[in-house]
Amino acid sequence: MSELPEAHADWDALIPARRFEVRLTVGPEDLDELSHVNNVVYLTWCERVARAHAASLGMDTPALAALGAVPVARQHRITYHVPALRGDLVRVRTLLTESAGLRSVRVYTIDRVNDGDPPQGVRLAECRTDWVWVDPVSGRPKRTPAKVMERFGFAVR
Repeated sequence: MSELPEAHADWDALIPARRFEVRLTVGPEDLDELSHVNNVVYLTWCERVARAHAASLGMDTPALAALGAVPVARQHRITYHVPALRGDLVRVRTLLTESAGLRSVRVYTIDRVNDGDPPQGVRLAECRTDWVWVDPVSGRPKRTPAKVMERFGFAVR
């Protein structure tokens, strides 16, 4: 498994086209019957930051479909550390670590960044998603389009 990005100053040294973050506040709709964020919500946050990242580079789903390939999730792995609670300020970061041929890998860190937390935040969870590129019409695997590779800062051969 690829090294997960840490929530510290080195984040700023990463290739800007491959990293993105969103901040959100935990609402009552995010909670389960134990009054902490439901496990599925963490995955939703990861997908949200991935979509926002792609859209920020002009690579939202319609743009990708027009290029003839869209990513679909093959596998998600989430490690939970500390639960998030109602009202918490959360930073969700993603880093596109690999992209070659038919697949791409994104890693995510989810940190609480409330007032009084350490500057790097409190790690809530880490996630990795393996994506496979497919033709949006046939559903068959397809190589990542060169334009996508370029936009996300990967060298095109």
